[in-house]
Amino acid sequence: MSTKDFVEKDYYKVLGVPKDATDAEIKKAYRKLARENHPDANKGDAKAEERFKEISEANDVLGDPKRRKEYDEARALFGNGGFRAGPGAGGTFNFDLGDLFGGAPPPGGGGAGGFGGGLGDVFGGLFNRGAGTGARTQPRRGQDVESEVTLSFTEAVDGATVPLRMSSQQPCKACSGTGDKNGTPRVCPTCVGTGQVSRGGSGSFSLTDPCVDCKGRGLIAENPCEVCHGSGRAKSSRTMQVRIPAGVSDGQRIRLRGKGAPGERGGPAGDLYVVVHVGEHPVFGRKGDNLTVTVPVSFTEAALGGEVRVPTLGGPPVTLKLPAGTPNGRTMRARGKGAVRKDGTRGDLLVTVEVAVPVDLGDEAREALEAYRKATEGHDPRAELFQAAKGA
Repeated sequence: MSTKDFVEKDYYKVLGVPKDATDAEIKKAYRKLARENHPDANKGDAKAEERFKEISEANDVLGDPKRRKEYDEARALFGNGGFRAGPGAGGTFNFDLGDLFGGAPPPGGGGAGGFGGGLGDVFGGLFNRGAGTGARTQPRRGQDVESEVTLSFTEAVDGATVPLRMSSQQPCKACSGTGDKNGTPRVCPTCVGTGQVSRGGSGSFSLTDPCVDCKGRGLIAENPCEVCHGSGRAKSSRTMQVRIPAGVSDGQRIRLRGKGAPGERGGPAGDLYVVVHVGEHPVFGRKGDNLTVTVPVSFTEAALGGEVRVPTLGGPPVTLKLPAGTPNGRTMRARGKGAVRKDGTRGDLLVTVEVAVPVDLGDEAREALEAYRKATEGHDPRAELFQAAKGA
């Protein structure tokens, strides 16, 4: 990514969120757009693939609080094409961005004001390259890769190791990543091996872009490899075993460092981001670190009290004591029977009581209920309801 891209690209617009959007709003917008434009859901659609890359790039910056802060500060400084001088100075500083990022002081400034290294750190940290011309020839970090995995409810609670098939750009095996079928590329004469060229930008700055002739590699293949056509990179698919930690939730995005695409010229590999989708369970639900279950009880159990056996996820049933007079919808707690937390402990199982009304009654049961109705004729359970409605 060039400095020009950094200054001119509006990542907030890419994700469709305002500049003051919360982290949760950014995360929600990214997930929605990523699912709509994911290559697996748009086979052969080049526009969707390019859109997915833009969305991922925007999320990599705005989804990280530190990088988002750096991005906002840099946009505020350079968004209008010039760096404004302080009060009373007038005009704009007239110096090249390469000097600014390389740590050289402004002309005649001697480094006053601290411009020598701070802004270089901003851009260097965001684009994974150091400040200064010499750093441009350093190894390049591999691209980040994003994938999705669907887990069952139980796998999400207990954790699972799943096979994950990924496609990414890898060093071409036919030419060993050189781009030249003879393995002897030459240094690009345009950028002199740096992979970047400077040009006049808006305002009083010079902007640095990837070299068009060598496509940012710094090398040109005299005899282009027939497999990668001189790029030194080829699309490769691989299957790897990925450990999904216990307690993940639906829609969670997991970062696996160094599991993305390999770097160039000995650079570190990118990261792998896995978006987790969790299936539903026929009995249990989930609320944070707690599991939920609805247990039917008879009218006599609710009225007179008793002990109720409750199923747990993957373990033996537990017995809960039901107090006499338990109303329908009351929730009780079985401690330590929920989902696994980050610290290894477990949440609770929240048990909601549902009074089951019998459909078919035998003669003996019907007579017993008729006797109960006569015994409680003086009690109106709706009296307080009508009194409250009248008072309101």
